[in-house]
Amino acid sequence: MDFKDKSRPLIVGSCGIYRLSEHPKIPTYRPRGRVDFQIIYIAAGCGHFHFDTVDNETIVPAGNIVIFRPKELQKYEYYGEDKTEVYWIHFTGSDVKNILRKYGFPDNERIFPVGTSMEYERVFKRIIIELQRCQDNYEEMLTLLLRHLLIIFQRELTREHVLKNEYLNHEMDTAVTYFNENYNRDINIEEYATSKGMSVSWFIRNFKKFTGSTPMQFIVALRVNNAQVLLEATNYSINEISKIVGYDNQLYFSRLFHKLKGDSPRDYRKTRKSEI
Repeated sequence: MDFKDKSRPLIVGSCGIYRLSEHPKIPTYRPRGRVDFQIIYIAAGCGHFHFDTVDNETIVPAGNIVIFRPKELQKYEYYGEDKTEVYWIHFTGSDVKNILRKYGFPDNERIFPVGTSMEYERVFKRIIIELQRCQDNYEEMLTLLLRHLLIIFQRELTREHVLKNEYLNHEMDTAVTYFNENYNRDINIEEYATSKGMSVSWFIRNFKKFTGSTPMQFIVALRVNNAQVLLEATNYSINEISKIVGYDNQLYFSRLFHKLKGDSPRDYRKTRKSEI
C-alpha cells in the first residue's frame, strides 16, 4: 500500500523480494511516484531505471541501492535475461529525511554503491518475516531492523569512500612527485593521465582539488619558482635559465615570468641584487 504516516519518526510499511529466472520482464511505472519512501537493493543482475524523465535510462548493476523519495517519478524494469534479484522496502514517518541524512544518504542522490552482502539479505528476510508474523512489538522491531540496514549500508559507503580517498591521495602524491622531478621536461598531461589508467578530465579535476591548481598551472609554477631561484643565486643568462627550467623560447618564458611575478626576469634579478 502507498501510505503516509507521521505519527512516528520511522515506520516500515512493506518489504519484499523479486527473483527473475523465467519471467521475461517486471516493469514498474508510477508517473507521480508514491507518497512514501522506497529503497531497492540490487543483489544480482541489474535494474533499468528512468530518473526524472521516462526517456532517460540508467542501468544500475548489482551492489547498488536506489532510493526513491515521495512524489518522484518511478519507472524501472527488471529483465529475466539479466537474472535480476532485488529486495525492496517501503517506509514513511515524520523524520525520514533526517534519518537518511544521518546515515549518509543526501537528498540529491539516488544511487549508492554498497556492494553485495549476505548480511543485507538476512536483514531484509528478517523484515519480511516480521511483517508476515506480526508478533508483539513487531512495528518497533521493523524500525530497528531498517535502522540496522541503513547502518550497515553506511559502513560500506564509508569504507568505499576511504578506499577511494586512499587511491586518490596516492595517485595525486605520485603526480606531484613526478612533476617536481620532471618539471623541466615536455610533460603531456593527457599522456600522463592515460599511462595511469585515468581519464584526463578526472585527473585534472582531482589534481586541482588536491593541490589547488591544474596540472599545467602546477608545472608552470614550478618552472617559474625555480627560475626565480636561479636568477637570485646564479650568473646564468636569462636564456640559459629559460632552457634549464624547460622553455626553449626566452621571450615566452619572460612573458610568463612577468605575468606570475610582476617583473621581467631581468628586472627581477636587478631588484634582488640591489637588495643584497
